[in-house]
Amino acid sequence: SWGSTYGAIRSAVERCHNKGMKVSQVHLRNIWPLPSDLKDVLSKFDKVVLPELNRGQLNRLIRAEYLIDTISLPKIQGKPYGGAELFAHFQKILNA
Repeated sequence: SWGSTYGAIRSAVERCHNKGMKVSQVHLRNIWPLPSDLKDVLSKFDKVVLPELNRGQLNRLIRAEYLIDTISLPKIQGKPYGGAELFAHFQKILNA
C-alpha cells in the first residue's frame, strides 16, 4: 500500500487472516526512490496485488523496475476503497 489505501488494505488483510488466508501487506512511505530491498520482499510472494485510487501508476512502476508480475486493482470513482470491498477482491484472486 501507499497513501490513502493503507487503512482499507489493513482492514482487508485482517479479515483475510481471520478466515485463515495467508496474505501480507507492504506499506511504502515513499515511492521514489523505491526501497532497495523491495524487489527481494515482493519476490517471495506468488501474487502481488496493488489496489490504487488512480490508473495504476504504482503498479506500472513496480512492474517496470522489478520485472515481476502484479495484479492491478485501480479504482477511479471518486470514492475510496473499503475493507470489505478489497476483502472480496482478495478472496477472488486467491481462489482463482
